[in-house]
Amino acid sequence: MTEDSQRNFRSVYYEKVGFRGVEEKKSLEILLKDDRLGILPPHHESHAKVMMYRKEQYLDVLHALKVVRFVSDATPQAEVYLRMYQLESGKLPRSPSFPLEPEDEVFLAIAKAMEEMVEDSVDCYWITRRFVNQLNTKYRDSLPQLPKAFEQYLNLEDGRLLTHLRVCSAAPKLPYDLWFKRCFAGCLPESSLQRVWDKVVSGSCKILVFVAVEILLTFKIKVMALNSAEKITKFLENIPQDSSDAIVSKAIDLWHKHCGTPVHSS
Repeated sequence: MTEDSQRNFRSVYYEKVGFRGVEEKKSLEILLKDDRLGILPPHHESHAKVMMYRKEQYLDVLHALKVVRFVSDATPQAEVYLRMYQLESGKLPRSPSFPLEPEDEVFLAIAKAMEEMVEDSVDCYWITRRFVNQLNTKYRDSLPQLPKAFEQYLNLEDGRLLTHLRVCSAAPKLPYDLWFKRCFAGCLPESSLQRVWDKVVSGSCKILVFVAVEILLTFKIKVMALNSAEKITKFLENIPQDSSDAIVSKAIDLWHKHCGTPVHSS
């Protein structure tokens, strides 16, 4: 499916749910806020009331955190979202100075990226929270399988490249957490990231595999010139940003090539 047809599909979808002439930056926000993540109910007449409740809950939790001095007006917004999430899920540590757990680092990375996509702080918190919950529930069993799927599809696209990774002992040490747990937050710029997350929210975490495969294919010459796992991993954790849009477009093409035109292929 071409990028134009992708946009046409999205335009039809947004009109269907009542949004016309939507700005591209708002597209993921709208998709995330619809009933797929359960933030807004399917009945449009209830939206205003539900969002009012969401805002009240947001302000109540924020106030509670300020009272116990876990956050202040100087606390970075993404960290505020993390502390709110911890409090609401019963995982708030005894002190804000305690080191973050790996799952907290994942939430923080996603929240920082989401800040660049969603302007309203209340919306941003709820969207981040629901997105992370989707990863932890719907995709809980799928995400650990993605590294194996990555090797499978990379082998199909370029077996020599996979062999090089294995010879260098790099295959098990690739930045899988960055790619698959953080969904490329902190790796791709937000303009590219929202196209990937659009697919994740719509029902397929396998798109993450094809983005990873396409990153390797795009930077094949560079990766083949590196001869240690450490150097390869370091490069892949900090790929040049100027190729990101092309990488995502080609990854979507790969996704359709290997999976047909899936709507909800996890």
